[in-house]
Amino acid sequence: MKIYTKTGDGGSTALFAGGRVPKHHLRVEAYGTIDELNSLLGVVRAAQASQQTDAWLELVQNQLFHLGADLATPLAAKSDWVTRISPDEIRWLEASIDQMAEQLPPLRNFVLPGGVPAAAQLQVARAVCRRAERILSALSQSEDIGTDTLAYVNRLSDWLFTVARYENWQAGENETKWSLRES
Repeated sequence: MKIYTKTGDGGSTALFAGGRVPKHHLRVEAYGTIDELNSLLGVVRAAQASQQTDAWLELVQNQLFHLGADLATPLAAKSDWVTRISPDEIRWLEASIDQMAEQLPPLRNFVLPGGVPAAAQLQVARAVCRRAERILSALSQSEDIGTDTLAYVNRLSDWLFTVARYENWQAGENETKWSLRES
């Protein structure tokens, strides 16, 4: 399989189930941002996240590949092979958040991103996830993206925040609370 096809040289790209759209189309921006997020999770894994977090991240990376394929395939397209995001993935994120929250100190303040390298990169990933959510929200105004897509990405940003706290907690790294006034 060749890496380059030259079919996008004119500024358009193919969708999975056929058809072409401009490379600046919101759909392409959405799945491109999901791809960026997935790559960032690879950086987190390379930053030596804990064994538990690494296993979770591998699962989420696979979910994000499904989401990218989902977004690259309009709902109206005939695509039996595409795995769409479902409530199952959302429930898994929620259960994982709850599992971590049982171990973490209660959150009473906003915390500044940072800490150990994996946690700091997870906060960057959270911010990219929020950008993806904004793009998906805009796309959903003009195209049907499925009922669970926005909920999944919204919950994923919560999960990324929580797993960043979890990484710091496991490493014994104190969280830096946001101060309303500089000292």
